[in-house]
Amino acid sequence: MTAPRTVPATWTIAEASARSGLSADTLRYYERDGLMLQAVGRSATGHRRYTEHDLGWITLITRLRSTGMPIRDVRRYADLVRQGDGNEAHRLDLLRAHRQQVLTQLAEVQEHLGAIDAKIGIYLEKLERFEIGA
Repeated sequence: MTAPRTVPATWTIAEASARSGLSADTLRYYERDGLMLQAVGRSATGHRRYTEHDLGWITLITRLRSTGMPIRDVRRYADLVRQGDGNEAHRLDLLRAHRQQVLTQLAEVQEHLGAIDAKIGIYLEKLERFEIGA
């Protein structure tokens, strides 16, 4: 007796949109622009069906984009992953370069935050002096 075959869970584009926090238009764009690792599956009626693997990849794309990686670099990374083993050094170079850009941006934001905190400190001191003098 053979074990029953399990079908992996899939989600419609509306469900994938809700799970990913991205619009259906953005999900279609990712697919159309070659950012997905593989073609999104289709139901018998032709509707998109996203797998857990698809959603995991979409999460990575979202993180890369949220940290400022240009679409062309996300596409290049996806191309490298699709090519399979043998180009890990290129993938690593791409991610390391992006990591350095993110660290540079983070340092700038931390510097700006320091300036904001300094201003907050000035106003807190003024308000405390005003309250004490009142």
